[in-house]
Amino acid sequence: MIETKDKKTIKDFPTTRYQGSKRKILNWLYEHFNGLRFKTVLDAFGGTGSVSYLFKLMGKEVTFNDQLKFNHLIGKALIENNRITLSNTEIASITNLENVEGNKSFIQKNFRDVYFTDQENLWIDKFLHLVNNEDTFGGNPIEIEYKRAISLFALFQASLTKRPYNLFHRKNLYMRLNNVERNFGNKITWERSFEEQVKKFALEANKSVFESENRCRSLNLSAFDLENEDYDLVYIDPPYVDKNGDHDTIDYLYCYHFLEGVSKYDYWQDLIDYETKNLRFKKNFHSNHFKKRNVLESFELLFEKFQDSTIVVSYKANGVPSIKEIETLLTKFKKRVESVSKHYIYALNRQNGNAKENREVIIIGQ
Repeated sequence: MIETKDKKTIKDFPTTRYQGSKRKILNWLYEHFNGLRFKTVLDAFGGTGSVSYLFKLMGKEVTFNDQLKFNHLIGKALIENNRITLSNTEIASITNLENVEGNKSFIQKNFRDVYFTDQENLWIDKFLHLVNNEDTFGGNPIEIEYKRAISLFALFQASLTKRPYNLFHRKNLYMRLNNVERNFGNKITWERSFEEQVKKFALEANKSVFESENRCRSLNLSAFDLENEDYDLVYIDPPYVDKNGDHDTIDYLYCYHFLEGVSKYDYWQDLIDYETKNLRFKKNFHSNHFKKRNVLESFELLFEKFQDSTIVVSYKANGVPSIKEIETLLTKFKKRVESVSKHYIYALNRQNGNAKENREVIIIGQ
């Protein structure tokens, strides 16, 4: 297991229930990354930041990127951040909200009976009022930036743990509140207070922070709009298109729009499609890349863009396009292409027992 000079390891990365997270296979990924020669690396679809965290543990100069702002803030808190943590006093201050009086109650007014209870919605409004206030953390602007990012990271994770399926794809608070027998989820976790959960995840974030040997940063752009800065290695873990699925692709904004709204709290009201039951974002905010109709084209655009770098693609064996198609496309830009795979247990996947179909594959082009 990889370990930094101050004893940080993969186990120090916070727990998460985010779709597509690679946290459980970081040791396997390390086995294959460690044989590649690179110093600078771009994680183009950073998500939870777990793979970027692995690169940071390896002492690389890491650029984390994600088009969703809430993921970008996670990258700020866990990857770009080298030394800033929340003190116990600060954690207590941002979670004890009984005496907080804010004039904003957007979530309480608009999301009633959608995801959380009235009391929980009010708690989130108060939390955001406090965390977004410039006077809450004091200190210099850089410290404020990272402390706010850690605070919001903790709220994101707490919100996920209190949701059936850990998603925001449906208006289904009733699934959590109904007193019926279930074969999924964890009602004990669902009913833990936001105060308790945010404290837990803030401490987890604190534990993960360490000073990197090289500069790390977090960007908030479409992977297709990134400047090509001659990265030694580019890691591409794009939205997955399931050949057997009913939906076009995993749309992360569709699944996590509530968290994206939280990250854009002051202008959230302008982003919402109020015709949808669960107040999703307007369609024009969703990405047009990596759909079934253009998935190969999307891959080719990125392969061409970063053709001077070592390219590593992470994908599932039963996806569209097939692994063979991705390999063939990558050979247009790379002399040597190889792939390795591992059976992987994915959250909320009915085919987990299928070792042939449920395989995580990394394709390496050099």
